[in-house]
Amino acid sequence: MKMRIGIDLGGTKIEGIVLDPEGSEIARERVATPAGDYPGILETISALVARLESGVGAPCRVGIGMPGSFSRATGRVKNSNSVCLNGQTLHRDLETRMQRPLRFANDADCFTLSEATDGAAAGAAVVFGVIIGTGTGGGITVDGRLVTGPNGITGEWGHNPLPWPHPDELPGPDCYCGLQGCIETWLSGPGMARDFQAQQGDMVEAIEISRRAATGDTNALDTLQRYTHRMVRALASVINILDPDVIVIGGGISNIQSLYTDIPANWGDYVFSDRVDTRLVPARHGDSSGVRGAAWLWPAAAE
Repeated sequence: MKMRIGIDLGGTKIEGIVLDPEGSEIARERVATPAGDYPGILETISALVARLESGVGAPCRVGIGMPGSFSRATGRVKNSNSVCLNGQTLHRDLETRMQRPLRFANDADCFTLSEATDGAAAGAAVVFGVIIGTGTGGGITVDGRLVTGPNGITGEWGHNPLPWPHPDELPGPDCYCGLQGCIETWLSGPGMARDFQAQQGDMVEAIEISRRAATGDTNALDTLQRYTHRMVRALASVINILDPDVIVIGGGISNIQSLYTDIPANWGDYVFSDRVDTRLVPARHGDSSGVRGAAWLWPAAAE
C-alpha cells in the first residue's frame, strides 16, 4: 500500500503532509502561498510534493484540498475565495505538470473526511462537518465516503438563509454571494464581530469576544448568547434535513467550549423529533484536519 500525501491549498499557506498506510504522520511542510499568482501556485504545489516524496523515499498518492470546487459544466474552478483560481483548470494543469492522477476536494469536504475517518466522528454513519472561521464551510460523509452532489456544493449550509429569523434579523447583512441574511453573514468570525460592533460600537474579533465573555463581560456575553441561538437554529435545520449522527465543528470558532453544551441544550426546540441524539463535537485533529483529509481522498481500496 502506498503512502499518501495531502496538500491543503489555502489563501496564505500551502501545507503538505505524508501519512503512512495506517494514517500516522511521517512528514509535514508548510510554505507561503504565492498570492494571486496562479502559475506560482502550480509550481509551489509541484515542488512541495517532490520534496515530500524525496524525504520519504517513495512515490505517494496525492490528494489536494482547495477552496471552491469544480464546475460540472466547464471543468473549471468556481466559488473560490482565492480568486486567481476561479476559471482555471486546476486539476488538469497539476496532473499534466506532475504526470500522475490526483484527487481534489473542497477544503471543508477534506475536513469532514478527516474527522469521519480517524477523528472525532470516526465510525459514525452520517457526519456533517462544519468549518467556521472567516466563512462557514461544510461537508457530508456517509459511511466514511464524501457526498459531492451533481453541483459540487454539498454541505454549503452557509449560503442558506438564517432559519426562523427574528424581526431584527431581517433582511440580514449583505453576503458576497449577492443575497442577504445568509447563515455565513451571521455565524462566521467576522459575522460575530459585526454583531458586537452593531450593538457596542467597537470592532472586536470573535476570539476576543469569547475571551471577554469568559471573564463575565456583559456585552460579550450578550453577543455570544445571540450567536449561540443563531447557531442553534442553523444546525437544527441541518438536522431536520440530514439527521446526522455527528456534527463536527472546526475553525477558530470551534474553540468556544460553551457551544458544545449550550447548542444541544436548545436545538430540540427546532428539531422535528421528540429528542435529538445527534452529537455535537469539536474536531480531533484541529487545524490539521484539512490536510489529513486531502490525503484520505485516496482510500485503501484505490491502491
